[in-house]
Formats: sequence, C-alpha cells, structure tokens
Amino acid sequence: MPQQSTELTDQSAGTHDLGDGLTVRRLGFGAMRITGDGVWGPPDDRDGALATVRRTVELGINLIDTADSYGPEVSEELIAEALHPYPDELVIATKGGLERTGPGQWPRNGRPEHLREACDGSLRRLQVDQIDLYQLHAPDPDVPYEESVGTIKELQDEGKIRLAGVSNVSVEQLEQAREIVDVVTVQNRFNLGDRDAEDVLDRCEELGIGFIPWFPLNAGSLAEPGGPAAEIAERHDAAPGQIALAWLLARSNVTLPIPGTSSVEHLEENVSAAAIELSDEEVTELNEG
Repeated sequence: MPQQSTELTDQSAGTHDLGDGLTVRRLGFGAMRITGDGVWGPPDDRDGALATVRRTVELGINLIDTADSYGPEVSEELIAEALHPYPDELVIATKGGLERTGPGQWPRNGRPEHLREACDGSLRRLQVDQIDLYQLHAPDPDVPYEESVGTIKELQDEGKIRLAGVSNVSVEQLEQAREIVDVVTVQNRFNLGDRDAEDVLDRCEELGIGFIPWFPLNAGSLAEPGGPAAEIAERHDAAPGQIALAWLLARSNVTLPIPGTSSVEHLEENVSAAAIELSDEEVTELNEG
C-alpha cells in the first residue's frame, strides 16, 4: 500500500535555486496529463483536472511545468483558470518549439518567428507579463540551434521571460546554448528505466544547473516482480513509482522531477515519495540495476 500523502516541505524534498531570486522545492508537477488522450484537446474530467492543479499548490509544490504544445494550449489555460492570480512563490515553467498536428504527433519548429509567436501565446494564456522559466522544447534539425537559442535570449532581453532553459539536448548542445544565454535548467528524459541522458545530468551537476527529468515514474524492468525497485518498494510500503521518484531525488541534488497526473489521489501519492528515505545500499542497488 503506497504511503499516505504528506505535504511537500523544503526539508522533505530539498530546494534548488534557479537564479534571479527564484527557489523551488525539488519535486514539481508536470502538467501534460491534465489534457485529453494523446495530450490532445481538453480533459475528459475538466473539474478533476482543475482540482488536481489546485491541489499541487495546497501540497506545497511551487514548480509547475507545462508547454504550449500540451493540448495544444489546453494545459496553460487550465493552469491559469485554476491558479490565477498566482501565489507569490509559485514558479511556472513553460516551453515552446514543438507544434501539434494531431494526437501523439509532435513536429519540431525552432524558427525564430514561431518561437516568438509561441512565447506571446503562452504569456496570454498564462495571464502573465513575464514567464518565470521559458524552455526551448527541442532542437529543430531544420534550424541552426544557435538561431533558436538566440531567439530565447532576445525574448529574455525584451523582458518577456525571466529565466531560460533547454530541453531534449546533448551535452554538446547544452554547451552551445550556454554560449548564447544563461541556461538555468535542462529538461531531458531520464528515469530508473532510461538513463541515456546520464552524461547531461552529470554536466548539469558540475555546473549547478537544474536537471528536470521527464517521464520520471518509469522504473522499467526494475519494477517487475523480483526486481530491485519492486523489492525496495515492498520494504518501504510504497509503490514502485514512488521509489523511482525517491531515487531521482537521491541521485543528484540538482534533479527536479516533475511527475504528472490528472488525479488528485495519484498526485498525493507522488508527493509522499519525497518523504521516502532510501538507504545508501538501496540507492546503490538501484544504480546498478
């Protein structure tokens, strides 16, 4: 039986200083799943989605991650409907650089004119004058990366965004971006079952840059019966997904997991993972799994 919900605190999850006076608790909320199937259109249970977003703040989460492509537009609109005017300590991170042509379809568009339109749309939907953290969603192979990142820098210089991040990048692309703009976060796929971005996480740790691992609940084969995540979960009276989150928090002090859900119950289960203290032996067991 998963552990009962507990309010997220600075002590349970730790904090990370993004820069420019913005500090977040290290367990955030990913707002992709408050949309419809295939991350397309409105959610089936709109009231439930709004309740989930409101509950994030009640539980102490102060980092919410979204994107203009989630819905598209739906996620940002629901966040504003649920929480605007926003609490002072809440940091909303959004992204631009992907388009939507249908459910499950995510073509990249890093053209400067598109990124400007995307940023302006996010400002309007979130009902803010400045976006706390704006992330380039992915490199576009058809657009020089420095052009896309340069646009993010221009948007920052114009005051439309406060802090800048990148997503779905290699170490080389991260270094390329850092030559153009002050990168405060990297968001890549990383979890117990998929550690291909470990070199990027290691570089972020060296630099003190926040690393936002997306798809954080995945434990892969480690969660199968007899696997280390499953066995450790049983020891802690927890779910394997909670162990996956606890491992991410223990893996590095710059990780900022953003598990997403459209369910208040699942949200509370995720938050309670911050209170799970893995032993050094358990962390090693999962590292080697």
